[in-house]
Order: sequence, then C-alpha cells, then structure tokens
Amino acid sequence: FGYGMFTGGFGLHYGLQKLGCMMIPAGSGNTERHIAMIEDYGTTVLVATPSYALHVCEVGEKMGYDWEKSPLRVGLFGGEPCPPGLKAEIESRMHIVCTDNYGLTEVMGPGVSGECLASRDMQHIAEDHFLWEVVDPETGEPVPDGEMGELVLTPLGKQVLRYRTHDLTRVVTEPCACGRTTARMQKVRARSDDMLIIRGTNVFPSQVEDVLAGIDGVTPHYRIVVENAGGLDRMTVHVELKPEAFSDSYEDMENLRRSIEDKLKGVLLVGVKAKLVEPGGIERSTGKTKHVEDLRK
Repeated sequence: FGYGMFTGGFGLHYGLQKLGCMMIPAGSGNTERHIAMIEDYGTTVLVATPSYALHVCEVGEKMGYDWEKSPLRVGLFGGEPCPPGLKAEIESRMHIVCTDNYGLTEVMGPGVSGECLASRDMQHIAEDHFLWEVVDPETGEPVPDGEMGELVLTPLGKQVLRYRTHDLTRVVTEPCACGRTTARMQKVRARSDDMLIIRGTNVFPSQVEDVLAGIDGVTPHYRIVVENAGGLDRMTVHVELKPEAFSDSYEDMENLRRSIEDKLKGVLLVGVKAKLVEPGGIERSTGKTKHVEDLRK
C-alpha cells in the first residue's frame, strides 16, 4: 500500500508493528525491487491490493523467480474487492494463503473486519471499536439479521455517527466454527453506488467477475466500458486471455468471444459485447484497479 494520504499503508504498518511484526515500508511501484526485498529480507507477509499482488506474481514469473521456494506465507489484502477466482489464482501461483481485510478511511482505515479461515467468505467485525447496522439502501430502515443490505458503521472512538458505507453485505451473529463470538459480515463484493444501469437493468461489476472466473483461459483482469450510441446504452467487457487461450485462429477466437457474450448475457440479462485482449493487454495498477469506464454523457 502507498505511504501517502491513503490510510491503508500507515494503518496496517503500525497495527502489525504493534503485534511484533517487522514492517518494511516498501510502498507501491518498482515491483522488481519488491521481489528482491522478499528474497533478501526473508519476507513472510505481503500487504497489498489483490490486483497488485497478482502483478507482483506475474513480474516475478517473468524474472524466473520461483514462488514455490519463496519465504512468503501469507497475503494480506485490502483496498478493493478480491473475487474468489482472483484469490485462488494468487494462492496457487504464489503458494501462499491470502486473507482479506476490510476498512474505509472515513471511520478509521483498515481493520474494521478481517477474514476468518474457518469460513472464508465471512469476516469478523471488530465489535469493540465499531457499532454496525445493516439497512435497506433505498429507505435507510434496518433489515432483518442475515439479510443483504447497506453496512452502516459508528466508530466508537470517533465523532462519527451512523456512517453509510454504500457497501452491500449481510451480517450474522451466531458463533463461528473458529470459536470467536464477534459478528461476521459477508465479504463486500458490490456497492450501492457502483451499480450500472444498462437499458433499465441493474448490473454490478462483481457479476462480471463471477462469470469470467468460471471461464477457462481467462485472466482476472478485465475492463467494462459503457457508451451511449444513438440513445442506447452499450456495454463492452474487455477480457484478457491467458497465453494458452490466445490463438491465431479467427474461428477459435470468435467462438470463445461468442461463448463469453452468451454467458454474460445469461447472468446480466442484458446484451453485452465482449472484446478479447491479448495476454498482458489490460493495464496493471499499483493501487486500486479501476474496472469501469463510463463514457456516457
């Protein structure tokens, strides 16, 4: 994470240092140097956005670095959602266990909740620091326990009351298999304010991620471009291919493109164009990845 105005870098730095960890304030960028530091310092934990962690992995592979022999054991991710397919790919290629950390600048920064290895889609909320509520995003009224809604947080150590996060989740209160008794929130995959309305249909980027994760030969990198042509919204998903799926055969590529479009339409319930991009063709980010480019006026 960056060590500027972004709370993630300093927040996790001092929190982990308090636990007794030796922290190396590497920041983002200069990825080859990161890999050298992992090897030279015997680094066991990588703190990053998941998209940047995958970028570190790819750069290391190009350098000939053997991740299986790396001292890394854990990836601690935050700053952006981490789809299950992306997490599984990083774990298998870097030979580490990846966990998600949830937080937001307005209530403190990192550390609102953290992933439980006993139930990996859920995160334990730090209830000694935060009063949580889940409300209907439209009305602001509380929803029943366990139902999906917008997370509202009141940090007990700050003068902030009922901050509406726009993050969509559900919270369960029954004890976890790991033995902890704090409430658990489902990992945030969508926000009420990142919803796209395409020809009257609600579309979330997380739906696109889930579809692409189930298609062989596709990387987790994608870009959604929304335009308006002749008064009609048009959505194009730029899909990056893995080297083994990239072909010189027009017929093979066209069949794959149509297959992706059919699967996206089946889930999104709206017509979508797919554009196939060569391996490495979608720009990598050293910070939070921007998946949506809305060009409508």
